[in-house]
Amino acid sequence: MAVKLTNKQREIINNSITKLNDEKVLEVSNLVISFKTDNGKVQAVRGVSFDLHKGETLCIVGESGSGKSVTSKAIMGILSANALVEGGQIIYRGEDLLQVSEEEYHRIRGHQIGMIFQDPLSSLNPIVKIGKQIIETMLINSNQLKNYYNDLIAEELTDYTNIKVVRDFKIKQANHKYDELLAEQKAALEKAENKEAKAAIKSEYAPKIEEAKKARDIEIKAAKEEYKEKAPALLKALNEKKVVAKEKTKEHAIEIKAKYEEKVASIDQEISEIKLTEEEQAELDRIDKAIKDETRSYNFKFALNYFFNKRKQALRAAHVAKLKKLNKERLSNPKVAELEKLNAKKVKAYDDYRFKVKITKKMAKEKAINVMREVGIPEPEKRFNQYPFQFSGGMRQRIVIAIALIAEPHILICDEPTTALDVTIQAQILELINKLKETHNMSVIFITHDLGVVANMADTVAVMYAGKIVEYGSDKEIFFDPRHPYTWALLSSIPDIDSKEKLDAIPGTPPDMIHPPVGDAFAVRNKYALGIDFKYEPPYFTISPTHKAATWLEHESAPDIEPPKIVVERIYKALKIEEEKLNGKEE
Repeated sequence: MAVKLTNKQREIINNSITKLNDEKVLEVSNLVISFKTDNGKVQAVRGVSFDLHKGETLCIVGESGSGKSVTSKAIMGILSANALVEGGQIIYRGEDLLQVSEEEYHRIRGHQIGMIFQDPLSSLNPIVKIGKQIIETMLINSNQLKNYYNDLIAEELTDYTNIKVVRDFKIKQANHKYDELLAEQKAALEKAENKEAKAAIKSEYAPKIEEAKKARDIEIKAAKEEYKEKAPALLKALNEKKVVAKEKTKEHAIEIKAKYEEKVASIDQEISEIKLTEEEQAELDRIDKAIKDETRSYNFKFALNYFFNKRKQALRAAHVAKLKKLNKERLSNPKVAELEKLNAKKVKAYDDYRFKVKITKKMAKEKAINVMREVGIPEPEKRFNQYPFQFSGGMRQRIVIAIALIAEPHILICDEPTTALDVTIQAQILELINKLKETHNMSVIFITHDLGVVANMADTVAVMYAGKIVEYGSDKEIFFDPRHPYTWALLSSIPDIDSKEKLDAIPGTPPDMIHPPVGDAFAVRNKYALGIDFKYEPPYFTISPTHKAATWLEHESAPDIEPPKIVVERIYKALKIEEEKLNGKEE
């Protein structure tokens, strides 16, 4: 049941919804993930689907154990060894990430899809300097021409690699079925009370095991034969593509160099057109000599006073002041100032050219320092050579963000990046992520357990519970027109200094996902639950083109139930503020 809103209030909600870019950068479809444990199979993610659009911030919200982080780790390809991906697709740039090999993932992970983890202290190596940790990914993939070549053969390489992955997966599944039957027999034997009972169990399982073994051998043979049948053609296509890609890479290198040389020739032409008179040249030579003499003198005096910090500081200050004065005098001539600009352009053109060919340690360091400065780390040149323990919690998180940004990813996944930080630093980090998203034109998946954290940064919100998305909609629809009782419960638990109502704690605990409950998983904790919630799982009910909720309360036969008083009060108050803003704009 919805909050009772006027037509004007509904109009305010509809008008404030952010229009998303039509381009989808990521499509997750019916994702199912479980984990093998000693106590049984934990069903962590149960049919999750969502789209991420270009430039969008999608916030996935829910309690611990709801499947948020598992979903993000599946996208990054970093699930633990006991994970079982039992269904679904994660489509990125036309390829299913669940089917690519680990080798292929190196091309994607960190470079095209980046991730900020929850605890910066455990994300950073305590015995490696910050600078080295930031530039590491750049240097591993420093050969840009090689990267260009790898991108050209990516599709054929994926096809060839995938046939191996499919073969290995089918063999693994065949062995898994057989092993499960053996484990079942073993468990039955352990429970048997005497030799007669054990003999009966062995007799019962013997034909089953024999049949399962035959079925396993048939499946394995079929998988291998399918691979042998398809692999040669795919390998041939890959080798042919490699030949073409090699030629294209050579052409690309020649083209890059030609563009660079053309740009430099244009700058040199502009430089040659600036003619200094003899007097101007003499004055320039005099200033340049004065700068050299001052630098030589400073270096000598600094060496003499090496052990006297106060004298060194005074010398440095005087040296900087003199250089500043001489440079100001030098650039007072418009012709010289123009020459300086052109020479700076020439240096930048060379740097751009080198970045497109191969990144050196020096270039990587320069970029890292710029990124450190961008994420708000003071004195990045000095901090570059420090260790993680020399940074505060907030600064460590900024370093983790810098590491994620250095490769300029298209998608940034933030897995509860503010949980380990105090409230003031949280606000700074959220503001920084929003700013960087706009600057770098990234799409963001933001994972959190606190709806209050995402109030000012989400475009779309997915509310997760027990491995499912129970409500999905724009930020305004989730905050102003929530429909699922679990969303109500999350909103009721957000602290608010203006609210007079007592905060509602969510009763009970999340369900045991080894044995998920029948019907609506939230029913046992839901004081608004209907009888049908304990019998049948609710489908998604469409509230608007961008808003859906999996709750029987949206069924046409459901009783009229209003959200908790505290939620209604907050919605009306927020809508009043929005209305005042709108009226202020109109005036």
